[in-house]
Amino acid sequence: VQLQASGGGLVQAGGSLRLSCAASGRTSSTFSRYGMGWFRQAPGKEREFVATINGNGDSSSHADSVKGRFTISRDNAKNTVILQMNNLKPDDTAVYYCAATTYYGGGYYQRNYHYWGQGTLVTVSS
Repeated sequence: VQLQASGGGLVQAGGSLRLSCAASGRTSSTFSRYGMGWFRQAPGKEREFVATINGNGDSSSHADSVKGRFTISRDNAKNTVILQMNNLKPDDTAVYYCAATTYYGGGYYQRNYHYWGQGTLVTVSS
């Protein structure tokens, strides 16, 4: 399973970005069986949970720090997971990683994720 994250960049505070994560490899025909998540790592900090979504996309959860501003979604026909980020703040600056788990419901803990993308950098200027 390979995950390719894209969509990062430089944006001013209050702006928006849309991150995409495309899955390929053995997951192509079974993507809907995987829970998916987004995590981020800010400079000098540990990687932290951002959002997770279950296999068919009807259940999701977001970290308190992004709730109401970020939305995770998925398109199983395209083997893609999206993180829509609105009202961005400088504290959102980080490398964002998508991850896949064989746990259908997804989850909050990094140790439960089996596959990771390479990360995409989001920089929010004040």
